[in-house]
Amino acid sequence: MTRKLDALYPVQKRNVPQAAAVLVDAFEHDPVWKAILADATPTQRIATFEAPLLHCLKYGQVYAPSENMEGVAAWVPGDLSTMTPWRMLRSGAMWAGLRMGWGVAKKMEPIFGPLDADRKENMKGQTFIYLLVIGVAPAYQGQGFGGKLLRALIEKSERTGTPLYLETETESNVRMYEHLGFTVVKEIVLPIINLPMWEMTRGG
Repeated sequence: MTRKLDALYPVQKRNVPQAAAVLVDAFEHDPVWKAILADATPTQRIATFEAPLLHCLKYGQVYAPSENMEGVAAWVPGDLSTMTPWRMLRSGAMWAGLRMGWGVAKKMEPIFGPLDADRKENMKGQTFIYLLVIGVAPAYQGQGFGGKLLRALIEKSERTGTPLYLETETESNVRMYEHLGFTVVKEIVLPIINLPMWEMTRGG
């Protein structure tokens, strides 16, 4: 039986700069990323998304709908969801982190720290897949590419009996994920930028 993942393009290390650029564009109007990257240079913005992509290439999977890179989705096993310094070094994400700059990194740590803590608490003792990032280039939004990526991950989750976990920052995304069978575990307000995030799961 053909699996939905087989119809996707597995992103390679050489594709990471292009994939990161797709995510920069995809999140250009995202409230959380707008706040975090308000003063970042183009190089810093690219590096900010290169780091998680490299992490997922090493420890999980990164896919695009096709080699045209219309969108990108990256996930890891839940027990590897935290980008520790050692994992960043092993994956090459450390070098992207250096290009990202101390100012951006220093801002991100306290903002996203509560999400990391909640994930560990919400999924304590469970094996799960963590969808670290998903985005579609603006030119391709509304054409089903995001759904194609998500449905492939959902199929993988159901086939292996492994729950999914993600965080999202807009109510429209929450409705979309709920339509695909996700449920909200918790809504929090991120410190410093005072913006909401929704923690969601599917399966399990």
